[in-house]
Formats: sequence, C-alpha cells, structure tokens
Amino acid sequence: MRIFHRARHRPSATWRQTTDRAFTLIGNGRYEDAGALLVMAADLEPWLSDSWYNLALLHKFRRDWEQARAAGLRAVALLDREQGAPDWWNLGIAATALQDWPLARRSWQAYGLRVPSGEGPVRLDFGTTPVRLSPEGESEVVWGRRLDPARVEVLSIPLPSSGRRWGEVVLHDGAPHGERVADGVAYPVFDEIELWAPSPVPTHVVLLQAATEPDRDALERLVSDAGYAAEDWTSSVRLLCRACSESRMDTDDGSSEHHDPHDDGDAAHPGHLSHLSHRGEGLSWIAERECGIAAPADLVRPLLERWVAAGPGTRAFRDLEEVC
Repeated sequence: MRIFHRARHRPSATWRQTTDRAFTLIGNGRYEDAGALLVMAADLEPWLSDSWYNLALLHKFRRDWEQARAAGLRAVALLDREQGAPDWWNLGIAATALQDWPLARRSWQAYGLRVPSGEGPVRLDFGTTPVRLSPEGESEVVWGRRLDPARVEVLSIPLPSSGRRWGEVVLHDGAPHGERVADGVAYPVFDEIELWAPSPVPTHVVLLQAATEPDRDALERLVSDAGYAAEDWTSSVRLLCRACSESRMDTDDGSSEHHDPHDDGDAAHPGHLSHLSHRGEGLSWIAERECGIAAPADLVRPLLERWVAAGPGTRAFRDLEEVC
C-alpha cells in the first residue's frame, strides 16, 4: 500500500511507524485496529494532509462514506498543491457515493478534470470501459459506459454469480487494476467498490439452438430493438487465471483459435470470468448456445417465440430460467 508524503515538513518517526503498521493491518483486513492507529497518527500530526488522506482511504475501504467525506475535506484543506492530488479523487468518490454533486464537481475540477458546472448528477461522456465486479470474490470483468470518473453503467450481461444485472450502475475505484486491449486500444480495468444504482431488469439464461451465427445475431438484434439486451455467453465469456485477469490482456476480441494456457483456473486458484469486447468469431460454430437475456420476465418468452417463428427449422430454445 503506497502512502503519499507531500508535506513540506518531514513527519515524525513515530507517525511513520504508526501509519506503516496501520496499512499492514489494512492489508490483512483488520480495519478496526488500523483505524485506531490512523486516528493516533492524526493526533500526532494533525497539520499533515496525509494523516487525513489515510483516514479517508480507510473509510473508503469500509464504505463509511460520511466519515470518508469528512476526513477527505480535512485532507484537501491542508494540501500544498492545487491540482492532481489523489486526495481530491478520493473525495470525489466519497461525494459521488453520497450523491453530494456540488462536492463531486468541485473535487473533479480541483483534481484537474474538465467538469462543467451545474446541478444534479455529473454526466460526462467517458466512453466504454471494463470494470471488475465483485473483485474480492468470484470476480467478473464486464464492459460498461463510464458516466463520470467514479461510476460505470454495466452494458454486458453479468453472469448470475456476480449478483449484478445489465443496466446497473456501480461505483468504482480510481486506480486501474489491469488492462483490456480491444481494436488496438488499451482500456484500464477499474474495480467495483459497491452497487450505486440497482437495475429492475432481471437476467434470464436460455439454451438456444441457432444453426448459424446470423441466427444468433437475429435474437440479439430483436431484444436490442425492444430496448433490452441479449448476450451469447458461449462466445463472449472466457475464464482467466487471476494473473491474466489482473494484468494486460492483449487480445480481447475472441479471435484467437488457440487455447490460451491462462484461460483456466484450478481447484486451488479459481479462474476469473471476463467478457470480451467483441464476440469470439472465426471458430467452429456450435449450434447450442448459452445465452443471457436481460429483459422483463413477461417479455422474454414472447421475444424468443418471435425469434423462432422468423427462422423455422434453424432456431429453437429450451430451459429458460430467471437467474438474477
């Protein structure tokens, strides 16, 4: 865990030892014990912005956003530089979690981002980005639309193990944790912190019989035209070892015909799920496909029946189930 030392005066040896011990405890998940030490460090050096920045970090790890905002405000008040300090980014995350939009705007602007003034939620066009859901559990990297520096709207259809749905908005951390490369462009992977806005749209899984890729594509278009989403999990999801999931993946378009030795986990080190930016193409087509559909329960079956009726003899479905 990196601790930033930006003060004009060198902190005491006792402060450094206390802070280092606190971050060791944080690394071991002992947040309560770490909190007591960081409070002690703040008492030792209350003029030091790092004292309050470290406390704000701890409160972020604990999802205690009121305390994170309070400590973050004290940290930025003691800064000795105007822009680029991580204190402002951390404060922006806390403000976003609390929907304190004036403070969120002020934080992003002070960090050095071009954020227009206004009221209500910050809405920016940051493009698409991968985000790692459930980073501390059975993690899954999905693609989403970045709404602002701390929020992503999920565009992939997550597998039910993540507990997340298509269309949900998640709060994410600011430090990238790995990369995905799509069409020659590297995209940073951000870790989810928590669910910010739930989606009312349930996730269904269904087994398709699609004779050709165009048959599969027709279902995805049909569901999309209805305002929802379908995703062929058979070709869009791969299982990666932890090292690859958390590093740079140079191929994220599913185009490789060769088995990647990093595409697996094992019993001792379960793999991590990752959605491709594009479906895997060019491989031998298998008619049976596992498909995720994000749509209201009363709409899914009629959509599937319309899809089958438009391609009699080449399309069928079975085992439709709502899973999340």
